[in-house]
Amino acid sequence: MAKIKITQTGSPIRRDKTQRATLVGLGLNKMHRTVEVEATPEVLGQVRKVAHLLRVDN
Repeated sequence: MAKIKITQTGSPIRRDKTQRATLVGLGLNKMHRTVEVEATPEVLGQVRKVAHLLRVDN
């Protein structure tokens, strides 16, 4: 599988609990933190849910 880099650019403050939990599930918990994850359908669905808080690089 391909890997993608995800960087958190938005704050989870004043966001729904599910969006905050999705960020934690992706391994993000602080601003400007970057993680590299496998591009599985499950991960891509999580990224789509909080796309307004992330920057995605290939």
